[in-house]
Amino acid sequence: MRTLSILLFLFVLGTAPALAESVAIVNVNVIPMTSEVVLPGRSVVVTDGRIAAIGDVDTTALPEDAAIIDGTDRYLMPGLAEMHAHVPGASSQDLERVLGLFAANGVTLIRGMLGQPSHLELRKQLAEGEIVGPRLFTSGPSFNSNSVDGPEQAAAMVREQVRDGYDFLKIHPGLSLAEFQAIARMANELHIPFAGHVPEDVTVEQALAAGIATIDHLDGYMVSLLVPNKDPSGGFGGFFGVYLAEHADPGEIVGIAAATATAGAWNVPTQTLFENFVSAEDPQRMAERPELKYVSAGTVESWKEAKSELMQEALYKPETAARAIELRRQLILALHRSGAGLLLGSDAPQVFNVPGFSIHRELKLLVEAGLSPYEALQTGTVYPASFFNQESYFGTVQPGLEADLVLLDGNPLQDIGNSRRIHGVMIRGRWLSRQDIDRLLQRFER
Repeated sequence: MRTLSILLFLFVLGTAPALAESVAIVNVNVIPMTSEVVLPGRSVVVTDGRIAAIGDVDTTALPEDAAIIDGTDRYLMPGLAEMHAHVPGASSQDLERVLGLFAANGVTLIRGMLGQPSHLELRKQLAEGEIVGPRLFTSGPSFNSNSVDGPEQAAAMVREQVRDGYDFLKIHPGLSLAEFQAIARMANELHIPFAGHVPEDVTVEQALAAGIATIDHLDGYMVSLLVPNKDPSGGFGGFFGVYLAEHADPGEIVGIAAATATAGAWNVPTQTLFENFVSAEDPQRMAERPELKYVSAGTVESWKEAKSELMQEALYKPETAARAIELRRQLILALHRSGAGLLLGSDAPQVFNVPGFSIHRELKLLVEAGLSPYEALQTGTVYPASFFNQESYFGTVQPGLEADLVLLDGNPLQDIGNSRRIHGVMIRGRWLSRQDIDRLLQRFER
């Protein structure tokens, strides 16, 4: 871990202001995300890693030692969250790259959905600034058919992870209903959230009743849309129920969305993962996406092979896949309109999802599903802060909050594609200029 902290960002930040110094972003358009407004002509002063002041550019006093950043014709918004990240272990050669790619794309918070013991120390080092990177909320090792052997052992595993200090529990496929319910009972008793998949033996309704914190990938929802006794697959629904789409009833969407809202559960759709994998798009063409140059050739080949294999399955039909994509988009919009919380997440790194870059693809898909750009941005800013009950720390641009910020060269409220036009990123007061980001990305180019 010491090697990581030396190599990752310190060389990038060699010319950046020290954490204790002040930074002033001058004459900038502020998108506070407290409401759908743009505050023009502002100066934002950051001191000791927090937003110290926001005021009119002509009247706001700047500290004498402040490093000045020109915000003219630019837009300042909160940093983004990746609420379904896969974080490598401390000894992995990929950790530096994954954290760097997140930061370079304005991701200042990650929820690690495949935890391990080394992440506890990594979380501490990120929080204390020993490593400059996104703040980390981490699960423990996942609960799945390999790690869980019966309800009693499942409950004991919950107690162990609470003792070790993980932020939440990760649910994976393969659990029996009895095991899932034992995990839920113990988690609720010990006040630790559990989140992730809905196992095949568990319905979405049962997961909601048990108190699941987030359902990721919209797992289980396609089954909940099936017309009774009309499952032609013999129980094999494919990747998150893609093959069930032909017999799913869109009329069921409003009801299950309302039930989700009533239960208080959140969803992390990871729509870009689903569309990457099941769409009829040529995997070779997908491999030519510009961000794929930051992934090893071997990984890209494995992603191409995985998609090609799915497209060659006997049940695969492009029209069924297209219907599944459309049904999921309808469900995303219905969840949002019903008041069920949506959280921004793409599942990266994963099939054609490059860390950081895929978050901007997910934002675009949320807008294509019917959310406004502002509503899509809420899923990656104010909503994660609300989900973690940490609105006084991050999620908006307000005095007193930690300075997790992204400076853009275009207004994302007018065009969500402008979220990609990153001029600089601030991670709890540490400034990465466009030049710093380009140097960082260059290191990771294949």
